[in-house]
Amino acid sequence: MQPLVTFEGIEGCGKTTQMKMAGEVLRNRGLPHVLTAEPGGTPLGEKIRRMLLRRNREAVCAEAETLLFCAARAQHVRETILPALQGGKWVLCDRFSDATLAYQGFGRGLDLNCVRRLTAFASPLDPALTFLFDLPVKMGLKRALDRIGRAGGPPEDRFEREALTFHERIREGYLTLARENPERFRVIDAARDIFTIHREVSAHLTAFIGGRADAAQ
Repeated sequence: MQPLVTFEGIEGCGKTTQMKMAGEVLRNRGLPHVLTAEPGGTPLGEKIRRMLLRRNREAVCAEAETLLFCAARAQHVRETILPALQGGKWVLCDRFSDATLAYQGFGRGLDLNCVRRLTAFASPLDPALTFLFDLPVKMGLKRALDRIGRAGGPPEDRFEREALTFHERIREGYLTLARENPERFRVIDAARDIFTIHREVSAHLTAFIGGRADAAQ
């Protein structure tokens, strides 16, 4: 089965752009792949995404939020990710289970062991490689708001309107996860320009591809 590679980070870190550029690295090497994102990736997942991220009058408690993200992931894994992996395609995913731990565990303050059990129930898969795009919270939020302004619309993502301390907890949560899983995580300084970041991502991805080829021999 081919690997699942995930792209993680706080708001405005540039992970979506870097995932697309990483896809080009795979394409240039002739490696079939799928790009996908969470929450989403399936019709059910997109409905849950709209429910969770768009501004609305209905408050969603942290526990319900966690369960909804896990429900979206359960469908995403079984409908999109697993079939692609089993069909010989790499999967590059914008956010995965680490995001639930960072946002709902560290950010919302829910019991981490409980969140881990829920994420394990939602998905039997662990990423083979995770890129964490790290940068100061204020810089990330400014980038996110600038992006929204260029798009000419109001903020869609209710997470972007959370208190600064919430985002600081998420950032520290991600860095904690990276320290706990150094063999899987590649922490990238996302405060730099897009192309400098891409060169580092590409180097890590190329080394990972080479390691898999060596292991297969």
